[in-house]
Amino acid sequence: MTKLEKDIPVFIYDVIIIGAGPSGLTAAIYTSRARLKTLLLEGLSVSSQALVTDKIENYPGFSEGIGGFDLIDKFKKQAKLFGAEFVTEDVSSIQPSKRQDANIWQVEVKDKIYYSLSVIIASGAQFRMLGVEGEKRLLGKGVSYCAVCDGAFFKDKDIVVVGGGDTAAEEALFLTRFARKITMVHRRNRLRATRILQERIFANKKINIIWNSVVNEILGDSKVQGVRVTDVKTKKETDIPCDGVFIFVGLVPNTNFAKGIIKLDENGYVIADSKMRTLRDGIFACGDCRQTILRQVVTACGDGAFAAFSAQQYVEDLKGTAYK
Repeated sequence: MTKLEKDIPVFIYDVIIIGAGPSGLTAAIYTSRARLKTLLLEGLSVSSQALVTDKIENYPGFSEGIGGFDLIDKFKKQAKLFGAEFVTEDVSSIQPSKRQDANIWQVEVKDKIYYSLSVIIASGAQFRMLGVEGEKRLLGKGVSYCAVCDGAFFKDKDIVVVGGGDTAAEEALFLTRFARKITMVHRRNRLRATRILQERIFANKKINIIWNSVVNEILGDSKVQGVRVTDVKTKKETDIPCDGVFIFVGLVPNTNFAKGIIKLDENGYVIADSKMRTLRDGIFACGDCRQTILRQVVTACGDGAFAAFSAQQYVEDLKGTAYK
């Protein structure tokens, strides 16, 4: 028994859910309604992408769209209504319990260990960095990964948006509320974003797109002053003056705490089957941290429901209370 285990009180749950995005909150609604003792560990340093999404238009039931914060708040209130407990902590590791109890997992946070019969990993993903010169140095000085968070700082300024998917398109459109001009830089000759978002991008006079190009350096000393762009076909370099750079080039799953415990793919995404079961008994995964072909709020919710149902069956089998 480690010193941490010896000194900290024991908290035993039927299910611990790691992550408070759409998938984790949906799972919490389902497990708490099933009367499983549920703890949801909400990340302290990393929050759900939905929280910083200005408007979600493709979630059923909201024809006028709904703000990401408002939608997550509704999910959270519903989970709490059915009895789910919430703690705001970053998870450092998941391990098989060192206690004598069989089939117990321990989830470690900063100064506690929580014990559970099952774990649902719904830890989501964070925005990927470009990894170019000037990006880290100018973070918070014109470099951003969140238009909703930082857009208002760029009123009547020139902005570069890097990326061509749904997120890049949505954030570029949001930034038109503030910016004087927006230049999108995309490495291919067409956008990957949903067609309706493409139509809005092309119709907006504030937005210009530079095709077949990548940003290879962010320029500036104490603040962003521009970006250096390379044409992937001609290899020609061009400097684009700007006051801010918003980067949306993919995701990195928040799964470091699970390395060595469950199977991850080469990009760090959790490998789980259609019932959200990992290769370790009692551990399930759902949402953006899972290997999947579509990452949307609605699919995350579906994942959460499946993960909760699978966890319920697993826990009830352990307890001998499963309906057969």
